[in-house]
Amino acid sequence: MKEQVTVGEVVARVLEAHGVADIYGVISIHNLPIADAIGRREKIHFVCARGEAGAATMADSHGRFKGLGVCLTSTGAGAGNAVGSLIEACNAASPMLHITGQVESAYLDRDASFIHEAKDQLTFLRAASKAAYRITHPDQVVGILCEAIRVARTVPMGPVSVEIPIDVQATTIALPADLGPIAVPAMPVASQEELSGLLHQIQQARRPVIWVGGGAIASVAAITALADKGIPVLSTTHARGLLPDAHPRSLRAFHNSPSVKQLLEEADLVLVAGSRLRSNETTSYSTSFGHPLIQIDAYPGAQNRNYRVDQFICADCQPVLAYLAEHLPDRIDSEYDRTIKRAVVQAESSLIEQVGNYANLCQALRDALPQDGIFVRDITVSGSTWGSRLLSFQHPNQNIHSLAGAIGLGLAQGIGAAIANPGKKIATIVGDGGLMLGIGEMATMVQENIDMVLIVMNDGGYGVMRGIQNSYFEGRQYYNELHTPNYCDVGKAMAMPSWQVGSAEEFASAIGEAMRLKGPALIEVDMVRVGPLEFSGPPQKTLY
Repeated sequence: MKEQVTVGEVVARVLEAHGVADIYGVISIHNLPIADAIGRREKIHFVCARGEAGAATMADSHGRFKGLGVCLTSTGAGAGNAVGSLIEACNAASPMLHITGQVESAYLDRDASFIHEAKDQLTFLRAASKAAYRITHPDQVVGILCEAIRVARTVPMGPVSVEIPIDVQATTIALPADLGPIAVPAMPVASQEELSGLLHQIQQARRPVIWVGGGAIASVAAITALADKGIPVLSTTHARGLLPDAHPRSLRAFHNSPSVKQLLEEADLVLVAGSRLRSNETTSYSTSFGHPLIQIDAYPGAQNRNYRVDQFICADCQPVLAYLAEHLPDRIDSEYDRTIKRAVVQAESSLIEQVGNYANLCQALRDALPQDGIFVRDITVSGSTWGSRLLSFQHPNQNIHSLAGAIGLGLAQGIGAAIANPGKKIATIVGDGGLMLGIGEMATMVQENIDMVLIVMNDGGYGVMRGIQNSYFEGRQYYNELHTPNYCDVGKAMAMPSWQVGSAEEFASAIGEAMRLKGPALIEVDMVRVGPLEFSGPPQKTLY
């Protein structure tokens, strides 16, 4: 006789079959059969988030490193709490599985005021996810879960939600024989004609530029080889470190600098590899590119999405770039190299002048963070200025942030990054306003003994909004002043070592001590004492 198990246990076993080692969640009466099975089996580490938004954000961050992040939420309002995080995961193309409960099957879609019921939950999950499914019968559980994982991992990747009514979760069935894993479809491959033609065009170009995004993140060796052969590389903030910042032909992420914009406009070939050419990195799509403009992307729908290109190659970036790196001869041009260097020096100097004393904080953090450490930044003034471009990185996936531009995700992203990367030090920078959206996850940070330094940049409100209001609303300031606690005291109340600093020198001392500790720590930076930091939001083509 076949082993009899609950559907909740089948869910746990499917996750195990797919190599899931960690799951982030909040337990509820509408997901306990699944949580109970995970606990009994002791094969998956369950991270107790303090809210569904935090759990989903942790899973998003985890998926960026491990190929799949998983979260478990409650039903109705609990599932709704995860929506903002699902939207972020869609923007970041993070492979993620969101499992949520549902009311009893007999009461689905009846507006019966069943506890935790939400009007048309599946619709809002579909709107916020790449796809969403409802399991209505125990026999569907393996097939739909495997399909959800396949869709989440298929380019363009993204979060997939699955809702399972509580009575279905509790049903006992015969253990299915095949639990997975499910194969992910092969990526599209460029034809030899496309490869040869692209190689010829690059050989003919005198001033080519390669623009790389997150879709090229597996192409480190090829990108480095192409840069070694004479081609400058400009990365999106998501692709920071794909080419080491220290490389002489790295344009880093200075895409909004006038000197780099000029280089892009004067290029006689621009190759865009795995990038969406986002609004904040093209000044609302006003950046001018030289021609031919050639795009490589594994997703057919990316063609001409934001810019009309001269050629589109639907293929996985890695083998295309590897082919170019192997067959392209050296094309070192000393004059072009000088132009590249001038563009970077001008961009960096301008940024250092803009951030002022915070450049010293940036250097202190760089000195303290191990070379393999990971920097997570919330959408805050420091994160969007010196944190996004001035802080140097030599490897990909070392600068994690919200691609949707949402504040309040940094702390949870840091926790997910830490659990996905045991043994690596994490530094997470957040603003005082953004931190309040998920401050409860500080308790998760301590409970899980996360090896992370949480850096709270406290300017007493929404500093980004102040800058925008100064620039575009004649200096009128409304609704950006916030009452904030003493975060150093909050850290101590959470039982973690904590510092409060008000100068670059004090920060350098505190960050050095905090990095030497094993486990969670907090540094609150009093920005009023450190000095002003000017930022008026991302560059805009037009605004208001």
